[in-house]
Amino acid sequence: MPRSVNHVASKARRKKVIKLAKGYFGRRKNVWTVAKNAVEKGLTYAYRDRKVKKRNFRSLWIQRINAGARQYGMSYSQFMGAVHKNNIELNRKVLADLAMNHPEAFKAIVDKVSK
Repeated sequence: MPRSVNHVASKARRKKVIKLAKGYFGRRKNVWTVAKNAVEKGLTYAYRDRKVKKRNFRSLWIQRINAGARQYGMSYSQFMGAVHKNNIELNRKVLADLAMNHPEAFKAIVDKVSK
């Protein structure tokens, strides 16, 4: 009896990977073994960088808050310490947005915590 191979499933699996490799350069987009490795590596980077993106945004928010606080003679750590001491429940994302887009509101917060 001849060997039975499920070509329908294997073809679908390969087709799925080739579809994910769309836009890649050279053989990475259409040769199965090369595309499989490239897609696997790409998905690994995507998973890792979803975590890194959160770190990068937190870092950006800290820089913006620091720049805003220094305009009023406070460092970032002094400002955040005062914010927590005064029980102001604003996260870094909101504080950074205020510092950048609404300087008068940020100044009001600085005035409140610097007393």
